[in-house]
Amino acid sequence: MTQGRFISFEGIDGSGKSTQAALLADQLRDLGHDVILTREPGGSVGAEEIRSLVLEGDPDRWSAETEILLFTAARRDHLERTILPALAAGKTVICDRFADSTRMYQGLSRGDLRSLVDQLHSLMIGREPDLTVLIDMDPSVGLARAKSRQTSEERFEDFGVGLQQQMRQGFLRLSKEFPERFVVINGVDDKEAVAGDVLSAVTPHLQKGLNA
Repeated sequence: MTQGRFISFEGIDGSGKSTQAALLADQLRDLGHDVILTREPGGSVGAEEIRSLVLEGDPDRWSAETEILLFTAARRDHLERTILPALAAGKTVICDRFADSTRMYQGLSRGDLRSLVDQLHSLMIGREPDLTVLIDMDPSVGLARAKSRQTSEERFEDFGVGLQQQMRQGFLRLSKEFPERFVVINGVDDKEAVAGDVLSAVTPHLQKGLNA
């Protein structure tokens, strides 16, 4: 059986990446793909338990180092129990956030810890997505969208627009660091137009995987 394809979505809070991940999953299913839609932190029973620890509560609840360990533990469980089995079965895995978010949120914004994130990733995860879709958006617009959701997972949103500006620039730098893996999509249009742009960008990568 052909190995499945692993697609992640990244972007600042409120960029629309979760909506676009779900829309892409629906589009690919309509085209006949067997798709697993998942998220981070989360995506497995153990990882969902860790999710509530890291996304809720006071912004200063955890140190950056503790967060990195928690996110890595959640990602390892997610990888073992959800992602790798689905890929081995030939499915397309679409994940709302993956290691790039940890590189940004914990490795960059809360101290110069990118090297620590990468070391733990190499030791415990050892896998990057085949394709990462970065939904790019002005941070002030994105944060306003995120705040309007009124979810309980507001801990990182409470760091404010300054963090989101750092994150946007960091994600764009990552897209240049890993150009073979990233595609950058402008997220300011209506969601249907953005979804069309995402599908157009993803399709050649899926075809490449089928022909490999």
